[in-house]
Amino acid sequence: MDLDTLKNIMPDLLNGTLITVELTFMSLVIGSCIGVIIAMVKLSSNKAVAAAGNFYTWIFRGTPLLLQLFLFYYGFPAIGISLTSMQAAVIGLSLNSGAYMGEIIRSGIMAIDKGQFEASKALGFNYFQTMKRIILPQAFRIVIPPVGNEFIALIKDTSLVSVIAMEELLRKAQLLVSSSGNVVGPYLIAAILYLAMTTLFTSVFSAIEKKLSIY
Repeated sequence: MDLDTLKNIMPDLLNGTLITVELTFMSLVIGSCIGVIIAMVKLSSNKAVAAAGNFYTWIFRGTPLLLQLFLFYYGFPAIGISLTSMQAAVIGLSLNSGAYMGEIIRSGIMAIDKGQFEASKALGFNYFQTMKRIILPQAFRIVIPPVGNEFIALIKDTSLVSVIAMEELLRKAQLLVSSSGNVVGPYLIAAILYLAMTTLFTSVFSAIEKKLSIY
């Protein structure tokens, strides 16, 4: 691959990289919010409520993400709901990530000493006040490593949205291969960019984990 070819394909691939990062952050933030709710639901003393949380996790962890994306993008129009590729990608990735984040956050909450729940109750805090002010801030430190792993996995999972015409990094590479006939170049550069992203964010999460562990 010569320098001119590299100059021609890099703008599109870098644009795809930005879309991949944007999609990853959006999905993780929304997925984390869903995960907090699912974790609290699954820890509920009400069996029906807990069962609803378990059902959600069972559905989204037990079916392939690719199938979920197909359902949101190609299946929803059959019931009168049309989504853009970006909307389907964010919804699919967020709901799937929420199921995994729910388990991560639940395990973090369960790692907190039960005495802190009892002390909070003695101070007059209700369940939600206890979670917000005492339990979740501590659980956050505990779950940093698995959240980092989920983020890295999500970066790679975004490549699946190429099948619903979402022009992220992999889709950009596929389009460049189709238009140029150069099979190796775009895919090789895309692989390097994926590796760069995962390496960068692995380092970021490691630094955050190290900083929080000091305190």
